[in-house]
Amino acid sequence: MIKFLIKGLLRDKSRSRLPIIVVSLGVMLTVFMHAYITGFMGDTFEMNAKFSTGHVKVMTRAYAENLSQLPIDLALTESGELLTNLRINYPEMEWTQRIQFGGLIDAPDSTGETRSQGPAIGLGIDLLSGNGNESERLNLSESLVQGRLPAKAGEAMLSDDFAKKLNVIPGDDVTLIGSTMNGSMSMYNFIVSGTVRFGVEIMDRGSIIADIEDIRIALDMEDASGEILGFEKSGFYENEKAETMSAIFNSNTSEGDDEYSPMMKSLSQQGNMGQYVQMSELWSAYISLIFIFAMSLVLWNAGLLGGLRRYGEVGIRLAIGEEKGHIYRSMILESFFIGLAGSVLGTTIGLFFAWLVQTYGIDISGMMKGASMMMPSTIRARITTPDFYIGFIPGVLSTVFGTMLSGIGIYRRQTATLFKELEA
Repeated sequence: MIKFLIKGLLRDKSRSRLPIIVVSLGVMLTVFMHAYITGFMGDTFEMNAKFSTGHVKVMTRAYAENLSQLPIDLALTESGELLTNLRINYPEMEWTQRIQFGGLIDAPDSTGETRSQGPAIGLGIDLLSGNGNESERLNLSESLVQGRLPAKAGEAMLSDDFAKKLNVIPGDDVTLIGSTMNGSMSMYNFIVSGTVRFGVEIMDRGSIIADIEDIRIALDMEDASGEILGFEKSGFYENEKAETMSAIFNSNTSEGDDEYSPMMKSLSQQGNMGQYVQMSELWSAYISLIFIFAMSLVLWNAGLLGGLRRYGEVGIRLAIGEEKGHIYRSMILESFFIGLAGSVLGTTIGLFFAWLVQTYGIDISGMMKGASMMMPSTIRARITTPDFYIGFIPGVLSTVFGTMLSGIGIYRRQTATLFKELEA
């Protein structure tokens, strides 16, 4: 019977073409929107993780309590040994040391006098050791506007907008004026190797990036770092895993009575990121459910209308003696095959469009001017496991339910009135 029904659908295009197209469109939109929402929500976390929070962050207890102030006087000491232990105990993560700091950048003129100054957010990362991939993680090569990445000690990069404001170009000298780990004043000279533009307003407004060893010398932080960041090797943040890891580390390592003992915090435990993680999970679930429900109604109605349009065919089949139950079951099987074919086709097309957006993204940099929160300037979708099956929920189930509902009328048909209906 199944083989007979499939042949009938293949040969009678009027019964299969339009329903499959309708199902494919609905499933395609469902899959694409789910991937888009997942990617959009996740990109905000990954942007903040790469530049600031990491998927998990290790710092001193006192530093964690004053995290927004970036207090380098409360930084981790003997951080090299701690970094080694983290890499041994948590090999599934990528670990890197960083120093975040604030300071004043002074650009001198030809006589050495101050020509321009501006406050900057500083970031000391592992650029020169060759043991990390910080430049790839922060996408420095693709963000480069002028010059090149630092290739030796004493070189630094400025954000391009900040460099223009200071009127400096690659090759010029600038001076970092700040406070050391011990509280004394520090002045350290850098050569600008290049300028970068991240597409993130808060970073492009004023930032300096240099190798962490240079920053250690400038801020008197030998074998110290403000924080050690951990990143999932998969590249995506998993909140439950990160919180479990943090709890285990803190119970084994952190000492509550020592403000300089190391402690670990997940991304969701830093600042307001926890609220964004919860909002993301809720929004993603609600928006996906609403869209699936809407598509289900559309496809349900399509199945319902398809069944109603076939009442004439049903009347003929009843008139020649076919059982009502057999007709009902055959219509349900037909709708199942139509829903299955449309779901496979729609999922394939939806995944293709999601892949395009995931690979190339949608540029929204024009909407990000003046933003104070780190958000990506390019929105990308993210294809996850649910995208491969989520479209089958409205595609198959709704189509079948619509046919089942419309098919109930078969049992109400009176054989005595069939010929009158057919003559009409």
